[in-house]
Amino acid sequence: MPFTDKPQVFTSKIREFSFGTDGRELKLGGYNTYPLYTFDAATANPPRIGVLISDQGYDRTVPGFEALYGDCNDVPEMAKKAAALPGADFVCLELDGADPNGKNRSCDELAALVKAVYEAIDKPLAVMGCKNVEKDTELFQKVADVMQGKKILLLSCREENYKTVAASSVLAYGQTLGAESAVDINLAKQLNVLLSQMGTPEDSTVMNLGCAAAGYGFEYLASTTERVKAAALTQNDESLQMPVITEIGDDAWSVKEALLEEADAPEWGSREERGIQMEIVTASAALASGSDALLLKHPESVKTLSELIAGLM
Repeated sequence: MPFTDKPQVFTSKIREFSFGTDGRELKLGGYNTYPLYTFDAATANPPRIGVLISDQGYDRTVPGFEALYGDCNDVPEMAKKAAALPGADFVCLELDGADPNGKNRSCDELAALVKAVYEAIDKPLAVMGCKNVEKDTELFQKVADVMQGKKILLLSCREENYKTVAASSVLAYGQTLGAESAVDINLAKQLNVLLSQMGTPEDSTVMNLGCAAAGYGFEYLASTTERVKAAALTQNDESLQMPVITEIGDDAWSVKEALLEEADAPEWGSREERGIQMEIVTASAALASGSDALLLKHPESVKTLSELIAGLM
């Protein structure tokens, strides 16, 4: 009996999102099949990879990071190296130094750093805060002002600060947003609705559903992402039709498998290899569950995931 292929293509679709200007625009989403179902229909925009760097520098105990960034004199030079990595589609600058419980760097200083990083690279730029809601609110206002018209991606806007961040970044200065929720489809939907009620254009937002390293509660993220995609496509839920971006690097490199030195657990092998494997496994699973953009740290992870994506498209 001959096999008859029956492609599953939906009338609903994941909304196309773009960020970046000056000839470096990057698009996410724009498809109407389940994630990676290229056998059902061509994917308009493949998943993208962002390289995550910090204003605090890099982990000098990991040989791969030292080999990549060791000769850099400042963060803009690091950003240039990150942007040039094979498979890198954009750069994400994490402003850890803004944390009031850490270095508490000023918003003016960090906004100037964001501008310098943008000028040093030839790819789109995303910016993450320090995860302190009050400081991030002030920080994103300043960054959005300094980067007016550059359409950078600000990660992340939360329910606690969405009014100020959305108004100052998207509505006033033309930036784009990552709507961050805590691995819960209802919270994600609620925040998207609130942003829409403010008048924020729906094609100016991506969803940041959260993350966890593989083996550390990642199954909650996988099931949430799958439910989001299913609701967006099968139920035509317009409040969940934004692309999804997933920050992998910090979680993958903060678990014991990636932190424990080889001298303390020689039977585990190379610490660097363990960290790379944790990042690749977590990112691959995020990709399979429906992530449209991955934020990674290690150059080997970036290379491997870019090759995987190319092979699946």
